[in-house]
Amino acid sequence: MNGIYKQVYAKIKKFKTIYIARHIGPDPDAFSSQIALRDSIRLTFPNKEVYALGASVAKFKYIGKLDKVENIDTTNSLVITTDVPDLQRVDGIDILKCPNVIKIDHHPFVDDFGGIDLIDDECCSAAEVVLNLIKETKLKMDESIATTLVIGIISDSNRFLFSPVDYKTLILVANILKEYDLDLQTIYNSIYQKPLSELRLMGYIASNLKVTKNKFAYIHLEKDVISSLGADFSSASNMINDFNNINEILVWTFISYDEKSEMYKLNIRSRGPIINEIASMYNGGGHKYSSGARVKNKKDVDELLIKLENECIKFEKQV
Repeated sequence: MNGIYKQVYAKIKKFKTIYIARHIGPDPDAFSSQIALRDSIRLTFPNKEVYALGASVAKFKYIGKLDKVENIDTTNSLVITTDVPDLQRVDGIDILKCPNVIKIDHHPFVDDFGGIDLIDDECCSAAEVVLNLIKETKLKMDESIATTLVIGIISDSNRFLFSPVDYKTLILVANILKEYDLDLQTIYNSIYQKPLSELRLMGYIASNLKVTKNKFAYIHLEKDVISSLGADFSSASNMINDFNNINEILVWTFISYDEKSEMYKLNIRSRGPIINEIASMYNGGGHKYSSGARVKNKKDVDELLIKLENECIKFEKQV
């Protein structure tokens, strides 16, 4: 990886204006990797113009603020994407119109963005990839950047519970906790402190989750129901990880409808069956056990659910 780190650093050093984007419908890792990389480049090169693009989410304001850019000119600029493997999910910029691109990601390769790929799918998060980049180059880090990266790593690994967390991840985090004297409990509180409305939403999901005899679970999250509980879609989406380690469930998915894009969004998780190959058939993809899909019509949703349940059946026969 050393050669890729050097290429990425050389590109960053070369351009005066840099735009950093991540995926639509961001999670804390997407925000953290984007914000931390922006702030690291600004700290290292104070004279550069570095902007974090995309739609903001009020729930993640504790991570940092995005930039409002009225006129994006990519002709002589560098665009860096974090935590997004596919072209259609880049938020805030059209990658196909960008001549200078770097992709920083921890998902399996999906689309060629036409530039340098810094992809490490042995990392648990995009934030971990960014942390390695900083550690292996002359990019700088301070307490705020370190905190932001730890937030991304903890959230995407669900407190180090999910694969591919290993000793390397734990050593990385331990070292920056020590170096910057970060309080882990304070970081956990910023990620996991939640309002009562989210607890009520969790209760609603648990009570209405449909579970088949083949250990496949799903729920359609209706906008009016979520609103009636005083919660929002981003809260609901992030709750999917809370349904891991349930004996009666192997694969589970949350389904919602995005009125703006006129598409159904499916967040999918698994405790064994491989799901990213199925998700990739439906405008999505991701990790083997953590994926998503976006489809236009209800027929495709129903078809995808059948395929996911069939994977549960196949997996149970193999065990």
